[in-house]
Amino acid sequence: MPELPEVETIKRSLLPLLVGKKIINVDIKVPNLLKYPLADKEHFEEVLKGSTFLDIQRRGKYLLFHLNKGWILVIHLRMTGRLLYTPKDQTIEKHTHVIFSLDDGNDLRFHDIRKFGLIYLVPQDGLHLLKGLSGLGPEPLSDDFSLDSFKLALKNKKQKIKPLLLNQNFIAGIGNIYADEILFQAKVHPEEIISNLGEDKIEKIYDAIRDRLTKGIEFRGTSIKDYVDGLGQSGMFQNELKIYGKKGELCLNCGHVFERINVGGRSSTICPWCQKKN
Repeated sequence: MPELPEVETIKRSLLPLLVGKKIINVDIKVPNLLKYPLADKEHFEEVLKGSTFLDIQRRGKYLLFHLNKGWILVIHLRMTGRLLYTPKDQTIEKHTHVIFSLDDGNDLRFHDIRKFGLIYLVPQDGLHLLKGLSGLGPEPLSDDFSLDSFKLALKNKKQKIKPLLLNQNFIAGIGNIYADEILFQAKVHPEEIISNLGEDKIEKIYDAIRDRLTKGIEFRGTSIKDYVDGLGQSGMFQNELKIYGKKGELCLNCGHVFERINVGGRSSTICPWCQKKN
């Protein structure tokens, strides 16, 4: 699933291409992708036709396309979704489920092998209707996400650290790839109980969150299987990963073999030496 750095990269790649462009037609091949509050195919198409893109924002793993008619198109790529800015005459690939035809002769195409993606259309004042979006925690690269606020949010918590990092209501945008990277850099076991963490470890986790997500954006995301940006270009952060997906390889810090464990139903790669539990 694309995480914060991947979704941010998609946003940045599409922003200069879409702002000011008008949607002249919408072809919805899989209506089930449209979600409440505007899930009717005909109404959805009617609202979007003639709309112009004003801005694109990212919130967590969501993309928000602001339109001039007072609507916001909200898209969550989920597991395998892609948004591709494509010449109109280019062959339509299998698993292309929605096509937004633009007035510059190009398309914005939504491609999703597993059809898990989510597409919403809401009024500008209606984002609160989307529970997954309105309930998101802070943006981890924003000024609001300070070390003090992070410490306060962790205070007296008795749960394991990795499931909390993956909880979008606690902090927005972190998924399995970056959670593993963050905890390895901080030298914290993913099953460590938060209340057992000292201030030094909490600071290391905070610093690692900022560092790994920032570097993920700098390297334009992690392309392991499905992820590409809005122009179909792969990211490069997969070449910078320190632990994710490296079960059986040697830790460059200590020489121990990386192991894979299950934490809260999610696979996690750890170094048994560097990430010892308290």
